[in-house]
Amino acid sequence: MQELIWEVRPDLIIETGIAHGGSLILSASMLAMLDLCDAINAGETIDPKISRRKVLGIDIDIRPPNRAAIESHPMASRIHMIQGSSIAPEIIQQVHSIASDYKCVLVCLDSNHTHDHVLAELQAYAPLTTVGSYCVVFDTIIEDLPSEMFPDRPWGPGNNPKTAVHQYLSTHPEFQIDKQIDYKLLISVAPDGYVRRVR
Repeated sequence: MQELIWEVRPDLIIETGIAHGGSLILSASMLAMLDLCDAINAGETIDPKISRRKVLGIDIDIRPPNRAAIESHPMASRIHMIQGSSIAPEIIQQVHSIASDYKCVLVCLDSNHTHDHVLAELQAYAPLTTVGSYCVVFDTIIEDLPSEMFPDRPWGPGNNPKTAVHQYLSTHPEFQIDKQIDYKLLISVAPDGYVRRVR
């Protein structure tokens, strides 16, 4: 993800699934580094309180201790959180409204891992991905693991993010799986999940 963020240089990263907020903090810190490098290259000084780039996180349940930890972090000014189902029409509308103010968008999907939910997220948020950027779908590895590994989950082989990615791509030729990333990583939670918008 660090390499993709550096390559794409997004000004907005959309993430579904917040949990404890670690990925929000990582993304925000990478965006802060991009802002700093841009300022240095332009010969400008940078005010750390001014956040040019942002991370938008969506989760159905942002637990108070997690919210408090994220909001007290030094990267908090770069993070905006929305609580609600990522596939609810009113949440999708909020995200699209926020994204309309940004030029380069990278999307990361990592919430409910069932086929139907991920497919609905792809339909809602993949179109926000700008050309040359990525919609990264996490935990596609579920398709390649034994079903016994998910005894208490509604997802498993045949019903997971990878099956959703493949169905979505069957009708959206503007996106392609970036196989070079799969070849490079060898071990990944997201095989076939690095989906690049090519047009």
